[in-house]
Amino acid sequence: MTITTVEIESQPAVWRRALQLTDTATGLLRRPDERMLVVGCGTSAFMADSFAILRETAGFGPTDAAYASEPARPRHYDAVLGLTRSGTTTEVADALRAVPPGVRKIVVTGVADSPCAALADEVLVLDFADEQSVVQTRFPTSFLLLARAAFGEDVSSLPDAAAAALADEPEVLTGPTYDHFVYLGRGWTNGLTQEAALKIREAAQAWAESYPLLDYRHGPLAVAHTGSLVWLLGADDPDLREQIAATGATTVARLAPDPLVELVLAQRLAVRTAGRRGLNPDNPRYLTRAVVLD
Repeated sequence: MTITTVEIESQPAVWRRALQLTDTATGLLRRPDERMLVVGCGTSAFMADSFAILRETAGFGPTDAAYASEPARPRHYDAVLGLTRSGTTTEVADALRAVPPGVRKIVVTGVADSPCAALADEVLVLDFADEQSVVQTRFPTSFLLLARAAFGEDVSSLPDAAAAALADEPEVLTGPTYDHFVYLGRGWTNGLTQEAALKIREAAQAWAESYPLLDYRHGPLAVAHTGSLVWLLGADDPDLREQIAATGATTVARLAPDPLVELVLAQRLAVRTAGRRGLNPDNPRYLTRAVVLD
């Protein structure tokens, strides 16, 4: 069994532990009317996108998400949140150093004594969710679960829901082999679809895409074929599913009671696909645990 597989399957237990930090996360993440910018790279950028929509929709102030590797936006923020599993990502550290004086700096990381943590005014450490694997799985999902709890959602049932989904996985994970994977979402689940597609690319070196649900018919539908799996993650639209089915592609929707649990299943699909392609998801080519630049 691969390390990545072990970490995917550990998520129900890790999520339960994350929820014990709800009060701490609430104090850090949901100060009313605070304008916040959330930055990250790769997986963390996708989680930043989901987080920003969830926070603003919950009524805790304007929230933007951005890639840490892109130039800072010329706007005023009361707080900047940096997401970095390792705490060593160069672009996140540079973004934190560029934050103007007087702006609160928060870091969510898996490593307490890391360069990014040292740059922050406040740190949320999820060291129990840190991973050995290069491919991120339980760290980002634990952060997003905890954020949803901090914003007032009742997510207490999700650890058990994830355990049940992993124990009784849908046929799409064990059935036909696909050569093309598409993930479609709406609102905050768009970040999850980007992450699901990244897992396939990282672990299995396979062709994977992600789009907002209803934008899929505006061009990308043209490449759907019998080898395509189109996963409507956390969203559904019967008319769109009918259009996709006409291409010969396989469509699935709402494979679990919550989009975050669906992402766990998408992680497992990535590992399964890697195995079918003769690849080890613990050693994705050209990738390292963190991008640290000279």
